[in-house]
Amino acid sequence: MAPAQRALVIILRVTGVILLTALFAVCLPTDWMAAIHRWAGLGEMPRAPIVEYLTRSISLLYAFNGGLAIVASFDVIRMRPLILFLAATGIVSGAGLLLIDLFAPMPRYWTVFEGPPLVILSAGVLWLTSRLPKKAAADRASPTDA
Repeated sequence: MAPAQRALVIILRVTGVILLTALFAVCLPTDWMAAIHRWAGLGEMPRAPIVEYLTRSISLLYAFNGGLAIVASFDVIRMRPLILFLAATGIVSGAGLLLIDLFAPMPRYWTVFEGPPLVILSAGVLWLTSRLPKKAAADRASPTDA
């Protein structure tokens, strides 16, 4: 396996595992979420159904992306289009999160450690994916070609 391919596999798997930890937040008791909210310096968490819905559904989406990253890591050559999509959407999402954090306004530590690292990580994934070996013509044949 080429060094770029190996690095991409590692990054996708580590990122996937980290994102899968968001599954815990889906089932987290609301009182625990409120305590974490206070601990993070965000004040009192509003108690409304929409807040609970958004926190849990966003956590589920993070976990879903983590699962996609792990699945893609098992065959990065074949999954190149999916990985390129994840990288491109990661760059756009990271930039969007930065703007959201600035206008919200979220605490500085949150703003620094959310959007910008996602942009950097996604750009790295994009670069590594561009360095993958190209598929052989036989590998691209569809099952209907047989």
